[in-house]
Amino acid sequence: MKGAEKAKILIVLHQERSSAGRVGQALLEEGFELDIRRPPLGDPLPSTLSDHRGAVIFGGPMSANDPDEFVKREIDWLAVPLRENKPFLGICLGAQMLCKHLGGTVGPHHDGHVEIGWYPIHPTPEGKALLDWPEMVYHFHREGFSLPRDATLLATADAYPNQAYRYGHHAFGIQFHAELTRVMMQRWIVHGAHRFTLPGAQPGRDHLGGRMIWDMHLKRWLGDFLAEIFGTTRQKIAVPKYG
Repeated sequence: MKGAEKAKILIVLHQERSSAGRVGQALLEEGFELDIRRPPLGDPLPSTLSDHRGAVIFGGPMSANDPDEFVKREIDWLAVPLRENKPFLGICLGAQMLCKHLGGTVGPHHDGHVEIGWYPIHPTPEGKALLDWPEMVYHFHREGFSLPRDATLLATADAYPNQAYRYGHHAFGIQFHAELTRVMMQRWIVHGAHRFTLPGAQPGRDHLGGRMIWDMHLKRWLGDFLAEIFGTTRQKIAVPKYG
């Protein structure tokens, strides 16, 4: 984006202390401006993205099935980037909201299995054609989503088969978290420790141990993925080394 007018990315977060993490760092490094909104705290969402390059909706402890007004408002709002054909990325809750908007379903695994920790992921042929994927990704969720009608599955896994998808040319949803800095992961481990006894969850020590092994590949994938969605050229967006 060197030499071009700085463009904004709408960043939708769901808690007061939530952060855009490495996604935000990478977009800032690329020269984008972050327009941060927190709908649960009363922030409005724009009626158009004409002043934005695109949008990212992040995760949160709530469910896309919750009756809260802001949840319904966000799901309905997704008509804006789809109608205007603007780049959109939904992460975990954001991907589930996009699924709901497209008529799909969100819910828990049939036997209560969760993905909290590091788990293998398998790109589909369509996913492989898009970019190179890491072998392991980091999760922190108790619900998954169906594959929306007319969406293309990009990656799958054993317990939750729908891990990443593309809708149209510019909308993407992923179930896992590539945006976590080390500080963010440590915070999640502390505040989410009560969930480590759920079926399929990994103990906290394995979260940080897995990060030492697999995070480098996940970070590289994130830079490529953000370039695919938001990059003005096919050049990769470099994810900063810190975090």
